[in-house]
Amino acid sequence: MKKVPPLILGLFLLACQSESKLTYEPLTWEGEGCDKCPKIQVEVPHVLDGSQVAQAINRALSEEIISILSFSEGEPIDDVAKAIASFSDSYRELRDRFDYELPWEASINGRVVHEDERIVTLEVRSYSFTGGAHGYSSTSYLNFDKKKGRELDNGELFGDLGGFGEFVEARFREQEKIPAQGNINATGFMFEGDSFHLPLNIGYTEKGLLLIYNQYEVASYADGPIELILPYGAVNKYLAHQIKN
Repeated sequence: MKKVPPLILGLFLLACQSESKLTYEPLTWEGEGCDKCPKIQVEVPHVLDGSQVAQAINRALSEEIISILSFSEGEPIDDVAKAIASFSDSYRELRDRFDYELPWEASINGRVVHEDERIVTLEVRSYSFTGGAHGYSSTSYLNFDKKKGRELDNGELFGDLGGFGEFVEARFREQEKIPAQGNINATGFMFEGDSFHLPLNIGYTEKGLLLIYNQYEVASYADGPIELILPYGAVNKYLAHQIKN
């Protein structure tokens, strides 16, 4: 039996890994660009593969953008262009009705932060200003199962959700200097019912499993977002899909 030269074997393995990755292209939208129009910029990855998970990713990203930009209370909005029009129309209505001069603004940026043979995670960062003292920033994580071809709920990321919750609470208390046996809100947090809970957004990243509490989720606006990055070596035992270190 002939031995395969190391260089050829390495190229073969690299090609196999590349074939397992999805193919993306940037997809962008902008507002009208006039002097008195709201500033709108959207850029997210668009998956080109015709697979079931590609459709799920593209659909979820579209829904995420629509939820951020849509201001319509009438007919449901089903595409990004209509959501941008809704945002612009709402600003114009406010401007014309109350002689409002301060322009609105919205920016949405998405990127792939993790992909392996099973899981794809996208991060969506957004900022919007629609009047008031300040704008609002948020970060969302969308996790997809490539083999099942669908988006995963947070609970589906874990084989031991209860154990993970206890582990994270201990890490959170340590990071935020909250006494181990004290009330979780003892230092000024605002967990509902004085009970710790996991954040709404959890995602696989190259640095580890990332958890983020967005502004107002458990603390004031001034406190900003609160992040925990947990190394996979510490949390793999809780995960449904483990990541090699």
